[in-house]
Amino acid sequence: MIARAALLALLLLGACTTDYEEDVPTRARIADSTLPPMKSFGATVGRAPVASNANIAADFISLHFELESGRALPVLTRFEGPITLRIEGAAPPSLRPDLAALLERIRREAGIPITQVSQGEASITIQAVSREEIRSALPDAACFVVPNVSSLDEFKRNKRRALTNWSLLRERHRLGIFLPYDAPPQEIRDCLHEELAQALGPLNDLYRLQDSVFNDDNMHTVLTGFDMLILKATYQPELYSGMSKDEVAARLPAILSRLNPRGDSEPSHAISPTPRKWIEDIQTALGPGAKPAARRIAAADAARIAQNLGWQDHRRAFTHYILGRMIQEEDPLLAQQHFNSALYYLQNEPGTDLHRAFIATQTAAFSLSRGNGEEALARIEPHLRVASDAQNAALLSTLMMLKAEALDLEGRHGEAEAVRLDSLGWARYGFGSDYAVRARMRDIAALSPRARNG
Repeated sequence: MIARAALLALLLLGACTTDYEEDVPTRARIADSTLPPMKSFGATVGRAPVASNANIAADFISLHFELESGRALPVLTRFEGPITLRIEGAAPPSLRPDLAALLERIRREAGIPITQVSQGEASITIQAVSREEIRSALPDAACFVVPNVSSLDEFKRNKRRALTNWSLLRERHRLGIFLPYDAPPQEIRDCLHEELAQALGPLNDLYRLQDSVFNDDNMHTVLTGFDMLILKATYQPELYSGMSKDEVAARLPAILSRLNPRGDSEPSHAISPTPRKWIEDIQTALGPGAKPAARRIAAADAARIAQNLGWQDHRRAFTHYILGRMIQEEDPLLAQQHFNSALYYLQNEPGTDLHRAFIATQTAAFSLSRGNGEEALARIEPHLRVASDAQNAALLSTLMMLKAEALDLEGRHGEAEAVRLDSLGWARYGFGSDYAVRARMRDIAALSPRARNG
């Protein structure tokens, strides 16, 4: 799983065996002394997926019977009976309300009986620890979930033992989720959504999913309607821990027909598998450790694989997006061509509004840098609602800051100041510290010719 903080910076401008690590599922005039209060999102409901139940069934099998490393899992595992959850450690202020909202959604949309408790042993223990402690346990992880442990110390003692081996698990009884308490509120929430979903259900991530948190491109950061359907299907009475892939596959059509009747009338499509080499190239391009030259080579290799396979979907768009991000400082015109290519492959694919919103931050920034405020506004406006609906405060505040600069270029200074001020509350949730918020404001303000001309 790509570390979220590093990936978020890239996107917005700018296990359990011998190989355990592979298998772990993971210019406003604002006074310097204060910023507006942090904003937070209200309740949300995931939209039902628009997809064939035949394809959803295939996705369910791939999500439940493989690990992210590609290693097969022999049986379905889940909790049997009511599920309890407890928070341990130095929980930051944002964690409890975000957790409460998520648990309410899981109960309402997925129908899973999960209850938070304040003491005693729980089915799932969420331990808030420092990012340094997480890195000491798993160097490339921002957060992670492990079976049969309730604390980070317990995980370290059993890291390479059968106790924490997902592939040896036959039923889930006790799991530990480890989140960073010293990360921005949005990063903590994003970790919470994905790791709790994996604690309850699928352990795999699939790049072919365009509308899911079970995808290491990290476009979606809160559970979608598709994700809730997968979780709800996981806990239907026809299924139980220990079932084989064939046994689960035989029962899924009836389950999905009941839960998602629309999916029976949606046309199915052929599944194009994602080659391991493409995944490895993407991980090299985005993950920690590689030098810039190696990242660029890996991204170009991934783009060639996507082209050779004839992909016309969000995976091919993602490779163009990555390449555009990598070269935009030295060759901004070629970078824009990559962004436009990404938009071309996304234009007819449902469920990719959020992908287009991320690209809009890059194309709008380019328009802004060329002094074209009107064009920048046209690129930004359609995506503000998308970012808000996706509850992505980092993306929303970035778009709003870009909009403020574009309004200034158009001479609409009063509107610009209001939008800029409004963006800061979202930026505090998305980026965390006042320093990080002000740094983002400075970076975006510097794009405008107004700043370059003094």
